[in-house]
Amino acid sequence: MAFHVEGLIAIIVFYLLILMVGIWAAWKTKNSGSSEERSEAIIVGGRDIGLLVGGFTMTATWVGGGYINGTAEAVYVPGYGLAWAQAPIGYSLSLILGGLFFAKPMRSKGYVTMLDPFQQLYGKRMGGLIFIPALMGEMFWAAAIFSALGATISVIIDININISVIVSALIAILYTLVGGLYSVAYTDVVQLFCIFLGLWISLPFAMSHDAVADIGFTAVHKVFQEPWLGTLKSNEIYTWIDNFLLLMMGGIPWQAYFQRVLSSSSATYAQVLSFLAAFGCLVMALPSILIGAIGASTDWNKTTYGLPEPIERQEADMILPIVLQYLCPVYISFFGLGAVSAAVMSSADSSILSASSMFARNIYQLSFRQNASDREIVWVMRITVFLFGAAATAMALLAKSVYGLWYLSSDLVYIIIFPQLLCVLFIKGTNTYGAMMGYVLGLIFRITGGEPYLYLQPLILYPGYYRDEDGIYHQRFPFKTFAMSISFLTNISISYLAKYLFESGTLPPKLDFLDAVVARHSEENMDKTILVKNENIKLDELAPVKPRQSLTLSTTFTNKEALLDINSSPEGSSTEDNLQ
Repeated sequence: MAFHVEGLIAIIVFYLLILMVGIWAAWKTKNSGSSEERSEAIIVGGRDIGLLVGGFTMTATWVGGGYINGTAEAVYVPGYGLAWAQAPIGYSLSLILGGLFFAKPMRSKGYVTMLDPFQQLYGKRMGGLIFIPALMGEMFWAAAIFSALGATISVIIDININISVIVSALIAILYTLVGGLYSVAYTDVVQLFCIFLGLWISLPFAMSHDAVADIGFTAVHKVFQEPWLGTLKSNEIYTWIDNFLLLMMGGIPWQAYFQRVLSSSSATYAQVLSFLAAFGCLVMALPSILIGAIGASTDWNKTTYGLPEPIERQEADMILPIVLQYLCPVYISFFGLGAVSAAVMSSADSSILSASSMFARNIYQLSFRQNASDREIVWVMRITVFLFGAAATAMALLAKSVYGLWYLSSDLVYIIIFPQLLCVLFIKGTNTYGAMMGYVLGLIFRITGGEPYLYLQPLILYPGYYRDEDGIYHQRFPFKTFAMSISFLTNISISYLAKYLFESGTLPPKLDFLDAVVARHSEENMDKTILVKNENIKLDELAPVKPRQSLTLSTTFTNKEALLDINSSPEGSSTEDNLQ
């Protein structure tokens, strides 16, 4: 394949546009005169993200390179087709569920990151444990996106894939470094517009190519390959349901999502943003579905791509850039591919910022340096943006199964974090003992179920398993949802058991080594409407404050109304005295 100067120019133009918007957003933030702390402005954007920008940035959280490339691939691959393209519906329902049930309680309590409620109810140790799968999910997601981006660019201009990955990652890291959430949000608007325009402009040209059959006919009839609508066999139903539930419910407990929820100006706005993003995800999936259908309806022998077909060359995951490259005129092809390449970063930057936000606030500040200045937290965030970005880039370049690792880590988000989030927000009476046991059992049941993508053999063979030609076992039983249910029920049952044993006197108070029942006044922990009485981080651990002095606390927890209510009440002063 020849080096394409026009393709290089298109990519440089789009990348410069993204970079300039990111730097402009950072400058706008710095000169806005906001009274918010700088670190909080970077994480939640001063909590004044409007409906338009908020809707775009929340949509772009999911609609990145993996989403558009993956949807096109699923529709194109023979034997799968549209029936297995679950991401558009799954993630849209995930955003609807998030808006209906999770956005309001999280935003109304004034949290700064997704990990705040875990640390306040379950303590610092549990918050640190929850951080591990959350970090893995964000990092592997960013690495998978960079990997897909490098492959896409190499199709356009035929340059070394490593160079394209490194340059793309550096640009994403640079504007995230200087502007935080504002830069990510405003570049998301541009990136989403680029994807939408680039793909829709390319579609008529691809559809009208001589080598492409009528996609309406190939949807249900075999022409060049199996119909692209796909089929769902009776023995695959449980696997399909398991994967769908993973997308729908496992798509909720991500810091990248809650960062947008917590940055909105009110709880109602947070809900509306979620519903707008759900609609946006569906709309943005349409061109990808059509491009996958075009790929399945093409006689590749009549194109310059030639034979063998993409599926036989192991290039099914590249079907979207291949269709744009070989079925569209040169100028349209480069516009579409350039726009898509620049836009692919729209999810990677969100993941890098999410990981650094959780580390800086929940690990560095709340666990180790409670007295850290705002300037110090900002610098920790900047350093970790660079480090996490570099790590994601290295994984994209070195790991051969980045997508496999991301599948596994997204499973852990669904199996471990989702049931814990349900308990911490909605189940009255759960504590650290239940959370820890639920975490461990969920992890054990997931790992022992195996992962074919990583050639990890299962230790537990559920009903309906089978063995492929490579000797790898596959599970048809919905064991991921089973493991999530085990984690959820274990958290509740062990929490109530521990509470009963300590409060009935069966176990002496000194055995409450996690300070989860006796020492934390479990009756107060039941009331989830009061922020300070809920938290399991001691007030004197957050900052060496004197009684009645809530200035330092108000900068650590942002629910100032709850703090004022407590400080103004007799119960508030006695609680502070007890905890000092």
